[in-house]
Amino acid sequence: MRRRSTKKNIKEFVNWSEHNHLILNTTKTKEVIVDFRKRRRRRDQPTPISIRGTEVEVVSSHRYLGVQLDEKLDWRSHMESYCKGQSQLYFLRRLRSFNICPLLLRSVYHMVVANALFFAVVCWGEGLRTADKNRLNKLIKKAGSVVGTELPLLQQVTEGRMLSKLQAILTNASHPLHALEVSCVYGPGQVRCDVDLM
Repeated sequence: MRRRSTKKNIKEFVNWSEHNHLILNTTKTKEVIVDFRKRRRRRDQPTPISIRGTEVEVVSSHRYLGVQLDEKLDWRSHMESYCKGQSQLYFLRRLRSFNICPLLLRSVYHMVVANALFFAVVCWGEGLRTADKNRLNKLIKKAGSVVGTELPLLQQVTEGRMLSKLQAILTNASHPLHALEVSCVYGPGQVRCDVDLM
């Protein structure tokens, strides 16, 4: 039943695109089927989606707007792409070897390293496995020792950016989620928000 509505939505989107003179590149279009069951039965294998006669490739993970999405949404594949954090740490160490002032090193960390490490953290920050969180926090601590100061760890950055995003939604009357009734409880080291649909 759900699959039929997906196909219907895709058909409507394709028609809307053509009506608005937009051309869909079906060779770049991928389908990621999110399924949280441990094993998918054979009869549950969905029929492929096709757009204008071209079958859409089904993939287990895909990079979309800089975030690696996979079929379990467990963010393992996204964290594997963080090997670049090590190379950026090397970049910071090289800068420090030129006796650059700590204030400038901190600025470079925030502009280059932190932006890459925490890109879209609002999406994946709370969904990481403990091992991945520890790995990322270890990288942050190493960067802190290079720049000579204690840097905010993953949990602090995630909470701060989530609250900032929530505040932006609540103060922007034209945002689609603005009409939701949101109540937040702040505790030591935690924030819990409940959303009531009106």
